[in-house]
Amino acid sequence: MKPAAFRYHAPKTVDEAVATLAEVAAEDGRVLAGGQSLVPTMAFRLAKPAHLVDINGVEALKRLTVADGRLVIGACVRHAAFHRPVCPGPLGKLLSDVVRHIAHHPIRNRGTFCGSLAHADPASEWCLVLTALDGEVLAKSARGERVIAARDFFKGIMTTALRDDELLVEARLPILAADMRCGFYEFNRRAGDFALAAALACYRVASGTIAEARVALGGVEVSPRRIAEAERALFGAEPGDKAFRAAAETAMAAVDPMEDAITSADYRRDLVLAVTRRALERASV
Repeated sequence: MKPAAFRYHAPKTVDEAVATLAEVAAEDGRVLAGGQSLVPTMAFRLAKPAHLVDINGVEALKRLTVADGRLVIGACVRHAAFHRPVCPGPLGKLLSDVVRHIAHHPIRNRGTFCGSLAHADPASEWCLVLTALDGEVLAKSARGERVIAARDFFKGIMTTALRDDELLVEARLPILAADMRCGFYEFNRRAGDFALAAALACYRVASGTIAEARVALGGVEVSPRRIAEAERALFGAEPGDKAFRAAAETAMAAVDPMEDAITSADYRRDLVLAVTRRALERASV
């Protein structure tokens, strides 16, 4: 099949893109960046936007830099940019570890970090990263700018706090302390498939015990989220198998898993036990 007819817009600046979006949002105008989700749905006519606002020509949206203690990722930064560490320390290494799990090379060469956030698939690796690290996004419209924290951004399956006329300009991740240990693990049936469950764990050790911990899950519930119960289970414990298993069991008990025709809620709950423990183990290496 081929897409339904649409009008194509190619702004060259952020202000021009925002102004165009303000005009066409009411007619189901859509933003095109990587297009790895939007274009296939248009080809099958599951989506029929009357307007496409192609932001690939906006140089300002290709920004990838460290500023004010945060990694700033513009809306047109591709997944492939993270194949090598983009910043020193644990954050750069974590992003390079995570990106290898995103689909396949052709998709990583075209798809974008922020596009993944805007699409808000529950199994998205980048959505999990933003949530686990308490990142934020900058949204801009003709009315002004909004900074939206990760905990407020994801509203459900493929649903975000973005308004129809807002452009997701950039995502921001905090630079992690040098002694932060991070691990990521996801389970899928085949390499490149969407994860049935994924976990991201970070912790810092002080005087032999865990002084700070982050545990977040993706692909399990309708949106990624930090599991506070598992984080509390880790606090003050000596890093190792006993603590990791206890945290994983706590996470398993805390989730309300999705269910579909192929994967039961009980199966996803069991996966939580495995992926959480393995993410913590990888963080300890």
